[in-house]
Amino acid sequence: MPRARSNVTRLKRKKQVMEAAKGAYGGRSKLWKAAKETVERGWRYAYRDRKNKKREFRRLWIIRINAAANQHGMNYSTFIDGLKKAGIEIDRKVLADIAVRDPQAFGAIADQVRTARDNDVSAA
Repeated sequence: MPRARSNVTRLKRKKQVMEAAKGAYGGRSKLWKAAKETVERGWRYAYRDRKNKKREFRRLWIIRINAAANQHGMNYSTFIDGLKKAGIEIDRKVLADIAVRDPQAFGAIADQVRTARDNDVSAA
């Protein structure tokens, strides 16, 4: 059986890594070992931070909704509870966007939430 050589595959993989290391400083973009370590570390961070990005955006949306709800005399948990009782199904991303771009619309939603919560409290 003839000996298998990985020359083409190896060079293709090496070229991919060196291309990814282009913006790195000094030997990190020129020398194979340093470039490989740099790129692999970058890929690990990229993988991790794709997950963290989702968490961070959710936190930001919650902060924005809380700030807008506070302006209408409610806190975040009260507001979200009222949304559920009012049957309003808007996700946090859209709510945060409304809170920032259209305060009047958010005020209208807050009024509906307050009405739904008052009706639920009086019914109980």
